[in-house]
Amino acid sequence: MSGSEPNWTLEAVQTLVALAKEGVPASVISLKLKRSIADVRAKLNDLGLSPPEE
Repeated sequence: MSGSEPNWTLEAVQTLVALAKEGVPASVISLKLKRSIADVRAKLNDLGLSPPEE
């Protein structure tokens, strides 16, 4: 992690997982969570989830 992004809260992780499972693209998730696309993709990878196709 780059250190520039704030830590992931439980609520943010739950939102990330729910949106990813609904098939919402990483670019849209990043806007909703106010995080970079790279940070969203990295967290999905950490959780063992594949980011949905754009």
